[in-house]
Amino acid sequence: MTTHDLPVIAAVDGSTHSRQALDWAAREAARRGLPLLIVHVMPLTRNVDEETRQREADELLAASVRRTELIAPALRPATLAPLDFPAAALVSLARDASLVVVGSRGLGGFRSLMIGSNSLATASMASCPVVIVQDSGSEEDDRPQDDGAACTDIVAGVAADESSEAVLEFAFATAAARPGARLRIVHGWTMFSSMLSGGPVFDRESAAGSAERSLSEVTAGWEERYPRVEVVREPVNGSASRTLVTASATAALTVIGRRKGGESLGLGLSPVAQTTVTHALGPVAVVPC
Repeated sequence: MTTHDLPVIAAVDGSTHSRQALDWAAREAARRGLPLLIVHVMPLTRNVDEETRQREADELLAASVRRTELIAPALRPATLAPLDFPAAALVSLARDASLVVVGSRGLGGFRSLMIGSNSLATASMASCPVVIVQDSGSEEDDRPQDDGAACTDIVAGVAADESSEAVLEFAFATAAARPGARLRIVHGWTMFSSMLSGGPVFDRESAAGSAERSLSEVTAGWEERYPRVEVVREPVNGSASRTLVTASATAALTVIGRRKGGESLGLGLSPVAQTTVTHALGPVAVVPC
């Protein structure tokens, strides 16, 4: 199996959030022509006997397969029910996946929390991109939700260095799979960041010009690879996370990066990524880079 055939993994646990994640994953797998793997991680608990736990998992996975048939009838999803801690299982499975899709919170999640611990841990440690799908509908309405066709923008937050390559690759591929999608590439800068990068220190106009040139250099060549994708570059003076959170309200997907290498030390997302994931108003993809 090549990297282009690796599945989209949808994590389900019976919650409203995970059903919305399943809907998003099924549509994305169909768009990209990728297989779909529906995963329910059976919790490590002594409160439920093994037979009951397996029966409930089988019922949930069967219902999830039926749900995908309403969204993407051509998909023939596979299912898996490992016995493990949810984040640990998903991080392990991510090694052989194109994409992992999770809900923002699962069963038992505190309503006061905007994102659950398992979703955050998976996004912080997985070796492939992880999409966190925010709650977008009523818990009483169990029908598959509209895929938000009116929201066509893909928004990508980038740094002005080589670490943005993986973010741009994922963002362009995502936009290319959605006919008519526009890709907005956002780069936040401040006078302090300009100074740290060796740019202008006291002249704001010069710093703005430098940021614009840096963004052009980072994104050079991508439009030639994806000529059908409309691109808008947005160097923003100020908070990148605030701009990304605002843009997420009308975006089909917001894409941000996570630097690899700190997982074993317990290092999670950067402040920009953490803020965007926590407060976004739409789906967010976290891409290791």
